[in-house]
Amino acid sequence: MDTQKFNVYVDGQAGTTGLKINERLKLHPYINILKIDEDKRKDPAARKEMINAADIVFLCLPDAASIEAVSMIDPANTRTKVIDASTAHRTHPEWTYGIPELSAQAREAISHSTRTTVAGCYASAFILPLYPLVQSGIIPADYPISSHGISGYSGAGKSAILEYTDPHRDELYPTYGTPRHYALGLHHKHVPEMQQKVGLTYPPIFSPIIADYYQGLAVATQIHTRLLGKKVTPLDVHTYLAKHYEGQNFVKVMPFNPSQCLDENFYNPVACNGTNNAEIFVFGNDEQILLLTRLDNLGKGASGAAVQNMNIMLGLDETISLI
Repeated sequence: MDTQKFNVYVDGQAGTTGLKINERLKLHPYINILKIDEDKRKDPAARKEMINAADIVFLCLPDAASIEAVSMIDPANTRTKVIDASTAHRTHPEWTYGIPELSAQAREAISHSTRTTVAGCYASAFILPLYPLVQSGIIPADYPISSHGISGYSGAGKSAILEYTDPHRDELYPTYGTPRHYALGLHHKHVPEMQQKVGLTYPPIFSPIIADYYQGLAVATQIHTRLLGKKVTPLDVHTYLAKHYEGQNFVKVMPFNPSQCLDENFYNPVACNGTNNAEIFVFGNDEQILLLTRLDNLGKGASGAAVQNMNIMLGLDETISLI
C-alpha cells in the first residue's frame, strides 16, 4: 500500500530530545524532515515558515519558547499538528495527553488530536501503574501517594550532561559521583500532571534522585494495603494491571515471580534503555505493595513517546521506527 510522506519539523532540534527525535525520524519511511539553516534556528521568521510548512511540528523547547512557537501557527492553518515535549501544555484542557496505553479513549483522543503533549519521563513511569488502579477504585483517589524516582543525568538536560561528562568533573563537581536528591521542596515540575492524569485528590509526594549514569529511569510507589478499604494483595494488583495492559506494544507488566524479572535479586533501572518500552513490576506482601516502573527517559520518556504519538496522529502503525 502506498502511503504519502508527511513533512515534519523539529523546533529545538539541537537539544537532547530533538536530536533523538531526528534520529528516529531518519529511520521512518513516511517522513520528510524539514531542515532549517543552522544560522536561522532561532530566527522567528524562519521558524514560523517551517512550522506552517509542516504537517507535524515537534516542540523540543523550554516552556515559554513552546508557547511562543504555537502562537506562530497562522490562524488559517488547520493542517499543522503539534507535539510538545515541554511541560507547557501537559495539564492544559485543550491539549491531548500523550500516553495512548492508558485507555482506549486516550488512544482515540490522540488519533484525532492536533495538539498533543508528550508526558514527562518521571510522570510516565508514575502514571502507568497508578492510573488503572485509581480509576478502578482499587486505590482510592484520596490515597496519600508517596513515590520516589531515580534517573540518569541525561534527564536533567544539556547543561547537566556537560557537567557530568566534564573531564575535570572530580575537581569541579566532587559530589556528582553519588546519587543526589533534588526538588526537596516537593514541587517537582511533573507533580501537576501526575496528580491530574491519575485522578488524585491531592498532590503526591514525589522525591527524585539524579545518579551518575547517562540514561534510564525508574519510579517506585509504596502502597499500604490497610488504607485501601478492602483486602487487596500484590497478586491482585499484578493480575489487574496485566489484564489492563494486555496486548500493548510498548507497556508490559513483568512476571510476578521475582526470580523471573530481577537480576540476582536486584532491580535494574536501565534495562529498557534504547527502546520505547515501559515495564511495570509489582512486589510486596499482605501489608504493603510496591509498584515499580522502568523506562528509557530518552525513549518512552521523551523521543520515543513523541514519535509514537506522531504515528497515531497520522493514522500510521504506532511501532514504525520504534521497533
